[in-house]
Amino acid sequence: MSLIPSVFERRSNIFDPFRDWPLSSDFSSETSQFAAARIDWKETPESHVFKADLPGLKKEEVKVEVEDGNILQISGERSREKEEKNDTWHRMERSFGRFLRRFRLPDNAKMDQIKASMENGVLTVTVPKEEVKKPDVKAIEISG
Repeated sequence: MSLIPSVFERRSNIFDPFRDWPLSSDFSSETSQFAAARIDWKETPESHVFKADLPGLKKEEVKVEVEDGNILQISGERSREKEEKNDTWHRMERSFGRFLRRFRLPDNAKMDQIKASMENGVLTVTVPKEEVKKPDVKAIEISG
């Protein structure tokens, strides 16, 4: 084990159980850095909220789908900019290509009420949760 971390090692303090989820074959052939679109998932008392930074994409270029009843799938594609013969590129750092992320939603998700919106290059997907029913508690008086 090296004391100096390698630049090739994947370092992350966040556990992602879906990181190695298999991609469908049509997406796996054309992947790029953009394919690893970073998505935040937070749970509030009312819902699960997913946020993805997708700068430069229009809502028509992004798909949000539910697959197999409880798999939230977010996908899209950013096309490569056309190169003109007279252009001289000095640097090309913006990523392009297809991306696909899948998340297994918990049993308390209301699949029929999912909403998605896109504003300023940020996709927000809100999945409402079933209301947690509190158990009826009946106090029993102790005699004696």
